[in-house]
Amino acid sequence: MSQATTIKEVLDQLDGIIEDAIKTNDRLGLFAYIYRRTTAEIQKEIQLKSFENNERLEKMDVLFANLYLDAHRDYKNGNEISRSWEFAFKNKNESLTILQHILMGMSTHINLDLAIATSRTMNGNELSEIENDFNKVNDVLFNIINELQERLGKVSPLLFLLDWAGKNSDERIIDFSMRKAREQAWNGANLLWALGNDGQSEAIMGLDSLVLNVNKVIKQPKSRVIGFVLKAIARFEQKNIGAIISKLREP
Repeated sequence: MSQATTIKEVLDQLDGIIEDAIKTNDRLGLFAYIYRRTTAEIQKEIQLKSFENNERLEKMDVLFANLYLDAHRDYKNGNEISRSWEFAFKNKNESLTILQHILMGMSTHINLDLAIATSRTMNGNELSEIENDFNKVNDVLFNIINELQERLGKVSPLLFLLDWAGKNSDERIIDFSMRKAREQAWNGANLLWALGNDGQSEAIMGLDSLVLNVNKVIKQPKSRVIGFVLKAIARFEQKNIGAIISKLREP
């Protein structure tokens, strides 16, 4: 399958990943669903002309999406991919919580891929020109965070325990938020943009290693309390991917 060239094509390809995941009971469909939901929201805002440069933002969003779509395709075909994506993908059969599977995808895609996509979109231009729109995306995504949390609660009935445990632990697995990740992505974009497209390879490898370490903590937090709570949460979660995604899609 060729790379997507529009957000509509991105959504179509994500639908394909999700439907295949439902058929094969593949946990990789969990992140794909969340990513599709957020991408659809960005598409709506672009159509409403909510950004300073809507055409440029769509270009960046498609470039951003293709980094994930390519990684997913290459993984399925046995080709080499970034270490952080490989870690997220290969742990799909581990008995982790739904949230952990989603967070490993979010961590990699935002901290690594978004930095790459932003710097490449602005190659030859001032990076600061896209900063307002980059931050506007943050605001759009935060408008649907509560919705996504409510949806996850339908398929993960003990998820609330994580908030309780986090308040009693100095080492939280969910010391991770979309805003924090996007702030880190902006820092990474500044680094890569300054290096130029031809000088990014080593820096991208360095970012990949940092994100890999984040993913390892998401999989196995250092706090025993958090680890115990996550195992309890996972035990009572729905296991059928089709059933999970159907629940997540409910109005």
